[in-house]
Amino acid sequence: MPSISRFYGILIYLYYRDHPPPHLHAKYGGDEALFNMQNFEVIEGKLPKRAMRLVKEWLELHMEELIANWERVKEYQEPVQIKPLD
Repeated sequence: MPSISRFYGILIYLYYRDHPPPHLHAKYGGDEALFNMQNFEVIEGKLPKRAMRLVKEWLELHMEELIANWERVKEYQEPVQIKPLD
């Protein structure tokens, strides 16, 4: 489970050969949520409101990089780190 970014205490992960739809795992404290990369909706789990907003903002900024990383991890290739929110 490679970490691809970290910002404001939020960790972003992709799992190797994970199931569709393209999604990422965001962890903050003891909470975790899976975000659909295509529509930014939460597939399952939960995060505090502020963390949820920050993840969605980051998703919008890095959509192309995320999809490229999704394709990489589907083939067990190491994902590229993505710039965190400033």
